[in-house]
Amino acid sequence: VIRAKISSEKVVPASDDPLDTHKMIRYEIKQIKMFKGFEKLKDIQYVYTPFDSSLCGVKLEANNKKQYLLTGQILSDGKVLIHLCNYIEPWDDLSLSQKKSLNQRYQMGCGCKITTCYMVPCSITTPNECLWTDWLIERKLYGHQAKHYACIKRSDGTCSWYRGGPPPEKEFIDISEP
Repeated sequence: VIRAKISSEKVVPASDDPLDTHKMIRYEIKQIKMFKGFEKLKDIQYVYTPFDSSLCGVKLEANNKKQYLLTGQILSDGKVLIHLCNYIEPWDDLSLSQKKSLNQRYQMGCGCKITTCYMVPCSITTPNECLWTDWLIERKLYGHQAKHYACIKRSDGTCSWYRGGPPPEKEFIDISEP
């Protein structure tokens, strides 16, 4: 999980195998801040994505002005792969709550499971789940709940949605309606 500017893009072969005709886009990036992954890589110079959107390739603006929040996977060869299933947003489109949560709050939910509610009825099945209702209510995955709330594990082991303000110390109020 990093904040970065895209410096340039180049179409490259997906592998060294001459029989493999698949292409990748190699984005050269300027890493501004790493939020997660520094235990595996300290500095990321390139991110790769499939050339074709049908293979979940991501198109980013390489103008050295727009900043992005990029999430992806580190492959066994050390390359960072991004695709459409990753969370990739222009930095300026993130809410203040999302930007603040990247530094500490989201980490407090690592022991929690977020269950997406696509249709009613839906419910959590364990105390360490948070029910994500953006799709049900707004018909989009990244709606009001995603922009303003974080699923946090509390001291008693249960998880619930938390909204804004300073990071919770020990206890905070449950939010029943996001």
